[in-house]
Amino acid sequence: MSTSNLALLITAIIVFIVIIIGFISGSDKSSRESIEQWSIGGRNFGGLLIWFLIGADIYTAYTFLGLTGYAYTLGAPAFFACAYAALAFPIIFYYIPKIWSVAAEFKMTTLADYVRERFDSKFLSGLVALVGILFLIPYIDLQLAGIQNVVKVAGHGTISPTVILIISFLLVGTYTFFSGLRAPAWTALVKDILVWVVMLFLVIYLPIKWFGGWGDFLHVAAEKYPEYMTLPGHGGGHGSFWFSTAAFISAVALFMWPHSSTGALAAKSGESLRKNAIALPFYNILLFFITALGILALLVVPGLKDSNSALLILIQKSLGGVGQGFSFATIMLASLVPASIMVIAASNLLATNIIQDLFAKSMQQKKVTLMARLFVFLIVLLALMFGILFPSSIINLQLQGTSGIVQIFPAVAVSLYWKKMNKVPVTVGLIGGLVMIFLAAPLHLPGYSGFWGILVNIALILILTPFFAGKTASSDNKVVRFLFEN
Repeated sequence: MSTSNLALLITAIIVFIVIIIGFISGSDKSSRESIEQWSIGGRNFGGLLIWFLIGADIYTAYTFLGLTGYAYTLGAPAFFACAYAALAFPIIFYYIPKIWSVAAEFKMTTLADYVRERFDSKFLSGLVALVGILFLIPYIDLQLAGIQNVVKVAGHGTISPTVILIISFLLVGTYTFFSGLRAPAWTALVKDILVWVVMLFLVIYLPIKWFGGWGDFLHVAAEKYPEYMTLPGHGGGHGSFWFSTAAFISAVALFMWPHSSTGALAAKSGESLRKNAIALPFYNILLFFITALGILALLVVPGLKDSNSALLILIQKSLGGVGQGFSFATIMLASLVPASIMVIAASNLLATNIIQDLFAKSMQQKKVTLMARLFVFLIVLLALMFGILFPSSIINLQLQGTSGIVQIFPAVAVSLYWKKMNKVPVTVGLIGGLVMIFLAAPLHLPGYSGFWGILVNIALILILTPFFAGKTASSDNKVVRFLFEN
């Protein structure tokens, strides 16, 4: 058997086994009997499972293909992800357990549920849900692109792109329709064990194979491509201000993503989330080294047209069939598992906070649950169409989404601590922030567009809130009382 066929066979076997584990984990009918069971696992996941589930949101196609591709293209700016991953968890330590407490008390399954009850506004809730869905679709496309890239490289381009699209659609759609969150939760455990074993091997072995070790590799990179090793990176335009604003906004946005908050709301307790916030930064130990493999790929396989495949081609050039198979399977699962969580989150938002809240208030919960499950196919299809109509690099898809999703931060996190916040200023701020992220580039503003968006967002809330000081949520608002009177 040829090396490529062996690699493809091992990849297929590992992915198939993990998918079967996912189906088994959700085989109990109780896993899909209600929206709470299907979308957040009945709020019954222990600390270790939450560790792996939230960790699944960190090591994704964005990490393995996007960041390495960014490093391959630009160099040092790609390392902003190391900074944002370190910043995110101290921030969420303070507000995610509080969000969980409110959600558990009032049976909420999305952040939009919280916004609806906190501000007595289905319009604002629907807007938050819409923002979540629209900016999550490119992120889902990012994960599907990861699956497609693996199949393309492993199959040496012999597998039809149409076949790859169908495989991606069926894998993510059927996986989530039947099993809900339990499938990606349990398979995240398998996936992350593979991630740690395979990636630890790659970050040790590849520099030794090609340069004799990390020291020699970095020395050669600094000599041959010095502009890649410092900011603003190759081509300029990504200096220290961009780096710092991108890291900060990405950190603030991490748990505004519907899939990240879905993982958090699935926890058994707020205390387990606090402990995870303390422990999860250790999850990012390998992130620097994985990103640096993009620069190593530049030295070993220069001139690639598709930088998002740089790590895959480096692996193909460096390892035999078995090593390729395990590596490709790991990266494919790093796309499949997060994509599943994202699709569940987006489908729940669409069914619960848009269809039910705005158009079908009396719909029974069983119908809402079935509708959410069916919507997984619609969401995946929209992500595939987005990828076809608006092709872009993997990293840019994620960065664009982050700028948008961070705009719900005041409505969600700030409102936990500021009683006088009113739905009108918050709505205007959210819309203003969204408009600003699309104006940042035409206005040639420095730094990260999401940074300017959140500045405008907060400024509008601060300016308008005094005019609505006497019009906060009604005194019988149960969420306001729970937050500020207990």
